[in-house]
Amino acid sequence: MSPLSQSHGAKFTRIMSLGAARGDLVVSNDEIAGPIDSSDEWIRQRTGIIERRRSSDTEHAIDLAVRASNEAIQSAGISPDEIGAVIVATISNVVQTPSLAALLADRVGATPAAAYDISAACAGYTYGIAQADALVRSGAAKYVLVVGAEKLSDFVKPTDRSISFLLGDGAGAAIVGPSDTVGIGPTLWGSDGSKWDAVGMDRPLKEAFDDPEGEFPTLRQDGQTVFRWAVWEMAKVAKEALEKSGVTAEELTAFVPHQANMRIIDEFAKQLGLPESVLIARDIETTGNTSAASIPLAMHRLLQEHPEASGGLALQIGFGAGLVYGAQVVTLP
Repeated sequence: MSPLSQSHGAKFTRIMSLGAARGDLVVSNDEIAGPIDSSDEWIRQRTGIIERRRSSDTEHAIDLAVRASNEAIQSAGISPDEIGAVIVATISNVVQTPSLAALLADRVGATPAAAYDISAACAGYTYGIAQADALVRSGAAKYVLVVGAEKLSDFVKPTDRSISFLLGDGAGAAIVGPSDTVGIGPTLWGSDGSKWDAVGMDRPLKEAFDDPEGEFPTLRQDGQTVFRWAVWEMAKVAKEALEKSGVTAEELTAFVPHQANMRIIDEFAKQLGLPESVLIARDIETTGNTSAASIPLAMHRLLQEHPEASGGLALQIGFGAGLVYGAQVVTLP
């Protein structure tokens, strides 16, 4: 018999609370359109975005993360020192290392919680929820703070027509903790590295260091490749996530997809056969695409506008650079 002992935690978990923070600037399509030789009408038709939120020079991803996290912690009714792990999904930390999560843990009073970042772009939050669920059930942590935090405006090239007009800044936070019933369903996640270069930075960091002009790498995408993959392949993933959870589309209260593009969201709803009773998160209209922050931000806004949805079931799905994806059905806090 092995002399090792193993920890065991809660049988079930749930998202206890959410917090949100958006960039302090409202940026209209007219402000974006000039450098890409476009118009407000073109951007609205292609993306559904009317305006996006971005941060001023003095506001960073860590500041957004702190604001969102403090709201989530307060709403959960727990003390920060009860948090056993801090997971931050981000692609916009200002340094390669150390992690944004370690700084966040200190700023919100969660030290000495385990802290680490996830680099899974727009799927990062769903990856974080999957890991938080496992940590709480294993006994590695009683409560886990999961945050998607992005200041994507730091990585925007104003003249880029592939992605620049989509991007916004914000942070969404969740506290995951023990539950008497299942509050987080099975996670369906994966990757397709054959499309590794479909969306991401336009060149390696080393090339930028060696460039006498010193231009920093910025975000770009092959829009058609990403759109087709998101619409066709991710709809299959969303359906499979429902099946794994034992839930039908009719039983959902809400659908909260990554806020990539309104056309993708609409096509998703059509392919899933969502009844009119299902609330569909459309936060992209006034926030923009905030990558890892988009799902918690969208869910937070949906619950603000529809508090009666609390306690219902929501399908959330993230997908992005990698290409990577993650989906699960959760009980709305």
